[in-house]
This record gives sequence, C-alpha cells and structure tokens, in this order.
Amino acid sequence: MTRRWRPRALRRGDLVAVASPCSPPDPERLDAAVRVLEGWGLEVRVQPHARDRHPDLGYLAGSDADRAKDLQDALAAPDVAAVFCARGGDGAHRTLERLDVGALRGAVPKAFIGFSDVTALHEALSVELGAVTLHGPVVGTAYFAGDPAAEEDLRAHLFEPESRLRIAPPGAEPLVGGSARGVLIGGNLSLLSDGLATPYSRPSAEGGLLLLEDVGEDVSRLDRMLTQLLRSGWLDGVRGVLLGSWADCTPGPEVIRAMLLDRLAPLGVPVVDGFGFGHIPAQLTIALGAAATLDADAGTLVLDEPALEPAD
Repeated sequence: MTRRWRPRALRRGDLVAVASPCSPPDPERLDAAVRVLEGWGLEVRVQPHARDRHPDLGYLAGSDADRAKDLQDALAAPDVAAVFCARGGDGAHRTLERLDVGALRGAVPKAFIGFSDVTALHEALSVELGAVTLHGPVVGTAYFAGDPAAEEDLRAHLFEPESRLRIAPPGAEPLVGGSARGVLIGGNLSLLSDGLATPYSRPSAEGGLLLLEDVGEDVSRLDRMLTQLLRSGWLDGVRGVLLGSWADCTPGPEVIRAMLLDRLAPLGVPVVDGFGFGHIPAQLTIALGAAATLDADAGTLVLDEPALEPAD
C-alpha cells in the first residue's frame, strides 16, 4: 500500500459511474436511480454491461470478465468521481478473481458505494489501497430510489461529508456497553466468512470497529459463520462491533439477538445493536476505512474527520 485512497466529496457536474459487479439490477429501478443521481446534478455513466444478465447463470450480471472490466474501468477512469454499485446479490468474489486491484494504486481516488455482496469489494479496496469507501445503498434496488431517507443520507455523505461526522440511529442500543476507537470495517457476515483466507481478504479484524449484518439466513447459519470467524482468530483484537439489520433471518429477532450476544459478549468489547445499516428501509450510509469512536451506551458513532476530502 503506497498511500491512503481517500476520495474527495462530490460537487454538481461531476461524472459518476454505475456498475453491476454482482447480480443484475431491475431495469426500471436502475433507470429510477439514474434519475435521482442526475437530480443531484451529476452526469451519470452506466457501464456497458451494467444491464447484462448471464445467459446460463441468471443470478449474475453478465460474465465474470465483463463485470470485472466494467468495475476496473470505472475505478481507474480519471474523470469519474464516484462508482455506484447497482445491486448486491451474488458474484462479487467471482468478480474479484478478474479484478486487478493493485493496478488502481495510481488511480484518482473516488467514492465507492454499495453493501451486501459488495462487502467483498469494500474489503479488497481497503486491504490493497487503504481505501475509504461507503457502506450504503445499492442504487438499482428498492434500497435507494423511492426511499427518501436513504437517498438523502447517501447524498449528504457524498456532497456534505462534514455533516455526517456523528451518527446516532434512533434504534441503537447496547448489547455490551462501553466505548472504543478504531477503523470502521466489515459489512455482510456471509461475505466476510466466505472471504476468509482468500486473495484481497483482511487477515483479521484487529483494530477495527466491525459492522455486521445479513439477510435471509437462519440463526444456525449465522451462528456457524460467526463461530468460524471466532475460531479462525479473525476477530482477535477487534475494538467494537456495530450490528445492523437481520432482515428475513429466522426464526426472529429475539433468537438472533440472543445468539449474537452469546457469541460476541465474550470478546469483551462494546457491541451496539440496531445501528440502522443493512437490508432495511431508510438505511444509513457508513464510511468504511474511517477512524471513529463508538459509544455503545449512547448509541453513537463519531468520525475523527469527514470521510471524504473537501471538494475544493
């Protein structure tokens, strides 16, 4: 890593790209997202294969090579100020097999936005480039266009990052009290578990404030994935844990919460639940790679500095 890859804030007139490195987006939702971004005063370039669907594996947005090229080109382009992922779903680890993250070390840093399956890409950019990226809406889905709160929080992070130094979700509450300072990392539990010991994966969560969320999993699978992170030593040295949504996870929130407390409390670090990110309406955007202080008792996260460099 030669330098910290910290993008600048956006301003009206900037060119931004939309790519589909994972699953194919709904065409109408993608069109709606483009209209929202244009409404922010941005020029939007939808990458050539962003609307593709793999001919045999319909859960993928086109071929691995095309998905990777679209993303590589967008991240490397000197005139592109931000790259929005259209959808999560599946395919990010396959895209990483074709991506040359190291070649981006000399590229102009740019905001990179997405969540869920995009976690694997956030991790790669963080590990290889020291990138600050945004765990936020995938724009070609119901989590963005038509969700005014999610739209506005992402817009503010991109255009006015100084207004998002303090994050205090109304539903946040401590599972384990205390405060801690570290660098924000993580995202989707399944993707973090799947990425263990693979290229571009983080060797451990040491020094991190770890985000965790997931969707559509049974508590037994969540337990297995979290236990894998624990037994592998990956969670050794973590400073604190922020829990997001567990949408459609069975059998329900009370059992999920009990399992999380059982697995995470022995770490002896602050753990805060209900932090407002993940697969939920009005999701919050959170800056991965940014240093921050978590106060689990107060349910607050305070960044040391704005996530993005000043635009001027």
